[in-house]
Amino acid sequence: MDQFQLYIDGAFVPGAATFPSLDPATGTPWAEMPEAREAEVNAAVEAAHRAFHGPWSRLTATARGKLLMKLADLVQAAAPRLAALETRDTGKIIRETSAQIAYVADYYRYYAGIADKIEGAHLPIDKPDMEAWTRREPVGVVAAIVPWNSQLFLSAVKVGPALAAGCTLVLKASEDGPAPLLEFAKLVHEAGFPPGVVNVITGFGPACGHVLTTHPKVAHIAFTGGPGTARAVVRNSAENLASTSLELGGKSPFIVFADADLESAANAQVSGIFAATGQSCVAGSRLIVQNAVKAEFLARLKAKAEAIRIAAPDQMTTEVGPLCTERQRDHIVRTIAASVAGGARLVTGGHVPEGAGFYFPPTILDCSAAPGAPALSEEFFGPVLAVQGFDTEEEALRLANDTAFGLASGVFTGSLTRAHRMIRGIRAGVVWVNTYRAVSPIAPFGGHGLSGHGREGGLAAALDYTTTKTVWLRTSDDPIPDPFVMR
Repeated sequence: MDQFQLYIDGAFVPGAATFPSLDPATGTPWAEMPEAREAEVNAAVEAAHRAFHGPWSRLTATARGKLLMKLADLVQAAAPRLAALETRDTGKIIRETSAQIAYVADYYRYYAGIADKIEGAHLPIDKPDMEAWTRREPVGVVAAIVPWNSQLFLSAVKVGPALAAGCTLVLKASEDGPAPLLEFAKLVHEAGFPPGVVNVITGFGPACGHVLTTHPKVAHIAFTGGPGTARAVVRNSAENLASTSLELGGKSPFIVFADADLESAANAQVSGIFAATGQSCVAGSRLIVQNAVKAEFLARLKAKAEAIRIAAPDQMTTEVGPLCTERQRDHIVRTIAASVAGGARLVTGGHVPEGAGFYFPPTILDCSAAPGAPALSEEFFGPVLAVQGFDTEEEALRLANDTAFGLASGVFTGSLTRAHRMIRGIRAGVVWVNTYRAVSPIAPFGGHGLSGHGREGGLAAALDYTTTKTVWLRTSDDPIPDPFVMR
């Protein structure tokens, strides 16, 4: 089997132990992954701390930007290799990993340009013999924790702005499918970053994640994952009072009005829920469709869902591959069964196919007669669409906001005025109008509620990795009088 190593303090080292990684297409082991435990985590954080106070702090912002630009070029060149690894280790189809990783390079280029544009400000202070200004300075060591899905993208939106701001990092890959990030460490090494600036580890919760998020030298935790783990991260941060940014899950509403271009909306909905096998935090997993066109729209979706090609993820013609883990598929099966028992109607899919691997077909559940169905409130993280009908705009908005999540949303309508009303009313960090899943390094991304807090992308993300220092300078040449001498 293939062997991988941790990357700590500029060197590739073994873990305290190894564990097998399963190929989701077959359900069999294909590689041995290194497990970081307390000693390895401590070594990684200490290395990042030394680098932060050492060679990294002595580089100019422009020099940091040049290193990020070199990393971007290396990521672009290595995209085919990284894509193949991500497909093998996570089951994400090769046509998606290839396109996404090629675009990841643009995120590093964007933050390479940001590096020497993080500025302080002169303050028009109210004291005649004083000058005052602010400096933006890096917060310190960052613990960046990413899940297995879209991991090179989800690490780029942390690593890029953190390095641009002048921080150092310990990047923890998920224990599910960590191969691409462990391979990414080779590109960091080749780019010439000083040892300890970026460290890449993987491991399990108590022995790795807990040690990392409670470490006294970690200043900021950037986490992407589920709300349950996020709660543990926040509790852990009470030990070191690290700041946090959390990009969590979603139960995103996809709203279709009767005046929308239904074919365009149907194609966007298929992409929004069945792309990446539904394993996306922004999956448009709740279709809220106007009753006047509901039957027609569901018929279109059913036909498109049943025509999707399900096959091995390493084939360019595959449209839906396996889920990453068997436990995720088990969760989907249980949630569908509970929803059907509660009155939901299975439109298509819903059954585990025969054969090896963690496959599950595109599934549509009409929950109009089951408003309490768990399919409407629980994140599947799989290719399952829950459907509700509505009559009025007010009802659509109420259904859209009937969630504890608040990450993304989509609105399809031919009315510009209605679109603006929905934009104002929807409680979500992202609203897509007559499109879905568009992203850019220039645009902030994030949510609220159970979808977390903080933003990734844009200049705001880089500022999240800084702290403000206020500087006072007395401009008078007169000596400061003794405050205890009466005059």
